[in-house]
Amino acid sequence: MVQTHHQPDQAVLRSVLPEDIDWKPFPAFPPSVRLAIVVGDPSEPGPYVIRVKVPSGVKLMPHKHPEDRVYTVLSGVFYIGLGDRFDADKVQAYPPGSVIVLPGNTAHFHWAKSGEYVTQVTAIGPLGLDYLDPGNDPRQQKH
Repeated sequence: MVQTHHQPDQAVLRSVLPEDIDWKPFPAFPPSVRLAIVVGDPSEPGPYVIRVKVPSGVKLMPHKHPEDRVYTVLSGVFYIGLGDRFDADKVQAYPPGSVIVLPGNTAHFHWAKSGEYVTQVTAIGPLGLDYLDPGNDPRQQKH
């Protein structure tokens, strides 16, 4: 008998329909940004898929993730720039259907410049997010 090893959260056939997506705030994001866990557990080692919804005008200031990431633009236009300082002239626009491969520990920033966008992120956890300027980290804000 062949032994089959499955990734966490991938042992049985299942589907995730758009209406079943559970959008929640995420402490490392500005308050209006939402994150949904689609597959896996981003806080644990192993593969995960998340979706990120960013409302029009919101900027995610320069940050890094330790893990390599693959972004797929699901809706809206995803603006991403590389570097350790936010620079509106350095963002590139990616329309729906675009795939962006972002190596781990690459300083970058996002901007919902032309309206809300939704990206799907595929990576191997655990998820990490470190702002280059701790003053930009919502987790450090005084309420």
